[in-house]
Amino acid sequence: MKRKHAKALTIAALIMMGTGGFTSAADKMLKADLGKREYENSCALCHGKDGKGTGSINDLLKKSPTDLTTLAKKNNGVFPFYRVYAVIDGREMVSGHGDRDMPAWGNRYSSDSVKAAEYYMDVPYDADMYARSRILSLVDYLNRIQVK
Repeated sequence: MKRKHAKALTIAALIMMGTGGFTSAADKMLKADLGKREYENSCALCHGKDGKGTGSINDLLKKSPTDLTTLAKKNNGVFPFYRVYAVIDGREMVSGHGDRDMPAWGNRYSSDSVKAAEYYMDVPYDADMYARSRILSLVDYLNRIQVK
């Protein structure tokens, strides 16, 4: 009798372990780092994959890009959320990014330029919210890569 229970428990444990592996693999596939993707698409060329200002086109730039991993360190340990957001959305000038009409990344983070609405005619779509979510995901990523 004990053998039957032990065998049943062993089989149940193996099944649970097996399904746990599938769920974690599925979870990993579903978890996309949107902030990292935004960074790699818009910032890494100049600031480098690691955010330390070591981008692949640095030799073409007049001024070296900022090390984005030390923003909090340079601000007494506090990540300057509002300033970073304002730089990305164009409210704050950064000479290396160009004028606000044509910043280095174009108008990627402007709700005026978001054209996805034409693909979603039958569902509510807010272009401002879409642009803000892209900026917030990028700001979140920059916050996460800060050195201690």
